[in-house]
Amino acid sequence: MDPLLLEVPERIETENLVLRCPRRGDGPVVNAAVHASLEELGPWLPWAGSGLSVDESEANCRRQQARFLLREDFVFLIFAREADGQEGELLGGTGLHRIDWGLRRFEIGYWRKTGCEGRGIVTEAARAMARMAFDSLGARRVELRMDDNNERSWKVAERAGFTLEALLRFDAVNPRGEPRSTRVYARVRGAEEPFGADAA
Repeated sequence: MDPLLLEVPERIETENLVLRCPRRGDGPVVNAAVHASLEELGPWLPWAGSGLSVDESEANCRRQQARFLLREDFVFLIFAREADGQEGELLGGTGLHRIDWGLRRFEIGYWRKTGCEGRGIVTEAARAMARMAFDSLGARRVELRMDDNNERSWKVAERAGFTLEALLRFDAVNPRGEPRSTRVYARVRGAEEPFGADAA
C-alpha cells in the first residue's frame, strides 16, 4: 500500500499525555520550550545548539506537519493531558523518524523540556510511539539510538522495553564535532513484540 493512503493518528492520548502532530501556530510555544531547555538539550541534539527565532520554529512546525501528511516523518508534540482530555503544558516532543517503508522500520526520537524531569514523560511517550508503529503502521522493527554518554536517554529505552542490540563505537560525532559512540536499542516483531493475529 502507498504510505500516503495509510490512516495515521495525528493525536494520541495516553494516561498522562496528549501527543499531537505540529500545526500552524505552534511555533511560539515550541520556541519557548526549546529556549528553556538549550543547556540540557544542546550536548545531544544538533538542532538545539543555538536558539532559533520564533519564525524559524513556526516554519519548522509547518514543515513537520507537511512531512507528516506526506508520510515522510512523524513528529509529535508532547502535552500534559488535562482531566478533561485537553492539551495542557507543552512538555517536549517525540516522533517516528528515518522511516523505511519497505522493511517497516522506524526510529523513535524524543526530547523533554527542562524542569519536567522525573515524571516518566518520555518513557510514556516512547511507549506510545512504539504502540503506534506496531499497531497502526505494521512495524517489524522500532529502534532508539542515542549517544552512549546520554544515560538518561538510554534509561528511557530500557524502561520502555527495548533491548540493547549494539554499541557502535565512534560511529558519529556529537554536536561539538567530537567522536561519539551510539547505543542501538530495538523492539522487533516476533521477539520483544509478539506477532498479532494479523501481523505478517
